[in-house]
Amino acid sequence: MIQNFAFLKRIYNAFDPFRPLPAGDPAYVDCTEVRGESDILVEVGREILYSDRMTSQLYAGHRGAGKSTELLRLQQFLDEQGCFVVYFPADEQDIDPEDAQYTDILLACTRHLIEKLKDSTSPTSLLNWLNERWQDLKDLALTEVSLQSLSVSTKELLL
Repeated sequence: MIQNFAFLKRIYNAFDPFRPLPAGDPAYVDCTEVRGESDILVEVGREILYSDRMTSQLYAGHRGAGKSTELLRLQQFLDEQGCFVVYFPADEQDIDPEDAQYTDILLACTRHLIEKLKDSTSPTSLLNWLNERWQDLKDLALTEVSLQSLSVSTKELLL
């Protein structure tokens, strides 16, 4: 029984859906045939590489479906193309999944960006960039928002 338990435990942990596979892992299985015809490297990677404007990409799916594994593949591909990529998992170290606020996400992104930049840029330029962002946030926080002139039109639905 103990041998079976150890074997089952090894199998269970080999297929842990909460631990993404690194790019190039031999255990990776290409599932584009059942997921759909698109490949993240082609669809999302091309959009990022070819666009002259900033882009926003949404990559969604069920828990354990392979999103993080695919994003790690995309990171490797973009790194190879000379892009500066900051990838990080949104784990409990940064974001409480039961109580996530947009500020938590912004702070996590900033922390990981600074961590990635610290070895490739001068401390002065990084500090200046952070000061500019801080000033932008302060200006935004002091902006008065008024809803008094807001008008809403409704359309009656006939049932």
